[in-house]
Amino acid sequence: MQQYIDLKHRPKKTNVIAEYYLEPNRISLEKAANHVAGESSIDTWSDIKTLSPKIIKKLRPYVFSINKKQKIIKIEYPTELFEKGNIPQILSSLAGNIFGMKAVRSLKLLDIHFPEKIVKSFKGPRYGIQGIRKLTKIKKRPLIGTIIKPKLGLTAKKHAKLAYQAWVGGVDTVKDDENLTSMIFNRFKKRIDLTLKMKRLAEKETGETKIYMPNISAETTEMIKRMNYVQRKNGNYIMVDVLTVGFSALQTVRNKSKLPIHAHRAMHAALTKDKKHGISMLVLAKLARLIGVDTLHVGTAFIGKMFETKKEVLDTEREIERQYIKKNSHLLEQRWYKIKPVMAVASGGLNPVQIPKLVKTMGNNVVYNFGGGIHAHPLGTEAGAKAARQALEAVIKKKTLKQYSKNHNELKLALEKWSK
Repeated sequence: MQQYIDLKHRPKKTNVIAEYYLEPNRISLEKAANHVAGESSIDTWSDIKTLSPKIIKKLRPYVFSINKKQKIIKIEYPTELFEKGNIPQILSSLAGNIFGMKAVRSLKLLDIHFPEKIVKSFKGPRYGIQGIRKLTKIKKRPLIGTIIKPKLGLTAKKHAKLAYQAWVGGVDTVKDDENLTSMIFNRFKKRIDLTLKMKRLAEKETGETKIYMPNISAETTEMIKRMNYVQRKNGNYIMVDVLTVGFSALQTVRNKSKLPIHAHRAMHAALTKDKKHGISMLVLAKLARLIGVDTLHVGTAFIGKMFETKKEVLDTEREIERQYIKKNSHLLEQRWYKIKPVMAVASGGLNPVQIPKLVKTMGNNVVYNFGGGIHAHPLGTEAGAKAARQALEAVIKKKTLKQYSKNHNELKLALEKWSK
């Protein structure tokens, strides 16, 4: 194998840069880094006669940074090694065979920095944050959402009824859960018909635009059929389990859909949870944004049932919201060429009592999603939705939840249930 380590090398902005956590297996960190660089690009385990000096000169990678204390390496790859607009090919290089090498004990792809040529080869979100705000007519405040619970078991009629109760209670978005598609007890088309009917009724009664995110996840051809059905029925959103359907299928949906896409990240923890091995949520979020989702689960920052740290969640949120946020905000402003910013979705074990802390930490360009935090309210779904909306109103009016609950019984009961 050739030598690819050059710590004096200065990477070019026009190339791809990958950052890894790396623990070697019975060899030096340098030797393991060299194996990772070679295997992920032009080389293999042994010297090969077909690897000409011309190929090496033009397409060789550079390990230009090795932090022995943190065990983090950075590798620069010529852009020519990657096919534009092709996530599978990119991941087959940067997250492919290298994870199975004997030279590696643990390896985690922490970040990928894409040059302009790669970024511009993808469409990105059709709507993004600004498009969603235009669709909902909500200019500044966060959105309140719910997931119909239980995940599985409800009939299409019961599902639609709960969605209606949540909407009239004050939520903006209702979505299917990740494993609800088309079951014998809740067929996709019937659920769409009934739930969209209830959406229109809730909009008429409240004067607000409501969103329904039906889960179209399936084999790719079937997904397109389901997407087209939602469009024909005048739905205004679709949802895809982006990792379980795969990036190629997601890209097909993005290319064909006229509707905003909500990205559920089911299965992400199989890749992201181990601190030393796998792929970071930051990388997955970048790829989803490149392809073109409009809203994306990022976790809950500090509370709820998910495992991520506050830093991990906020780093992901900042990444997908880049270009939209004003300077001096706690979020970053940095244009990602033509790619629109994505609205983050905080979800996973939340309840209305946590809204002040959520807004303070994560800001306004977020959908705060409540499942049990709405449906477990002592007075039921509609009251739970009212409690969540009232909690947000308290934040907007700069009042404490305790103060606001004096004249809002649903919020008062939520405080009694979840303030511990």
